[in-house]
Amino acid sequence: MKIGMTYDLRDDYLREGYSYEQTAEFDRVDTIDALDEAIQACGHETDRIGNVQQLVVRLARGERWDLVFNIAEGMYGVGREALVPALLDAYCIPYTFSDPLVLALTLHKGMTKTVIRSAGIATADFAVVSTPGDVEKVNLPYPLFVKPVAEGTGKGITDASKVNSHRELKSVCERLLAEFHQQVLVETFLPGREFTAGVIGTGDEACVVGVMEVLFRNTGGGDLIYSYHNKANYEQIIEYRVPEPEIVRPCAELALSSWKALECRDGGRVDIRMDGAGRPNFIEVNPLAGLNPVHSDLPIICRLHGISFQTLIERILQSAMKRIGAAGQ
Repeated sequence: MKIGMTYDLRDDYLREGYSYEQTAEFDRVDTIDALDEAIQACGHETDRIGNVQQLVVRLARGERWDLVFNIAEGMYGVGREALVPALLDAYCIPYTFSDPLVLALTLHKGMTKTVIRSAGIATADFAVVSTPGDVEKVNLPYPLFVKPVAEGTGKGITDASKVNSHRELKSVCERLLAEFHQQVLVETFLPGREFTAGVIGTGDEACVVGVMEVLFRNTGGGDLIYSYHNKANYEQIIEYRVPEPEIVRPCAELALSSWKALECRDGGRVDIRMDGAGRPNFIEVNPLAGLNPVHSDLPIICRLHGISFQTLIERILQSAMKRIGAAGQ
């Protein structure tokens, strides 16, 4: 099988003058090399396509693939993750991971939480702020947690994201609106433990491959928020650990229910945090999870549970191929 690979290479955007934070979600060369090697080890021919602009050129030349392994995040707009799948759908080319509807929905954290809540899954109370004036309409108890509505990798999240007063809320919302040019999500702060769960598969065949707790190495004070800075420097600041079985079970159940409710496909992650009563709550889903074999959360979860990077990629491909065959594409 000839498998194309779509991705956003961080170095390409850095050369164009974008900053390290702007390109935080994009992939390094070693990630693409590892994926290429793993796909070839499954017995397939690979073809590195690149980002959406490079895909457009290749499609216009009449090039086609049996399957595209898509991890392209996109640069602009709340529908940026949906661009590559939408193009591939237009050309009837199958691909890994979720479809344009799911990717557009789940990038918007507020809309995702609306769907999650309608499915009866626990998630913190929230409001979406579109303008500075909307801050006056927020009617939630403090403390609150504030972040851009459509960013990943902790972008826009700092120790100032936890706010304790109307003055702080107004200040942080105004800063994020101006900096990220998108809506801001305001949530009731969840004070409990934080986890992320890895999921592989689609629909009734989806399963949780592991739950991992996010712990801070130094809990003596300071910034204990899983922020952009802390994610970028996780090796010095963060420790990842498999929690006790009585914690794993409810987290896995919530993750799988969320994955199915949102109709995510093939593989990804669900982030979870406990409320004051120790109950798991949905934070967000990542249907295009990072796949660096060393540094990304999903491969780390798999590694902690005895699943190799090669096996992870094989299982993602198997999921995609099975549903594509079932759909007759």
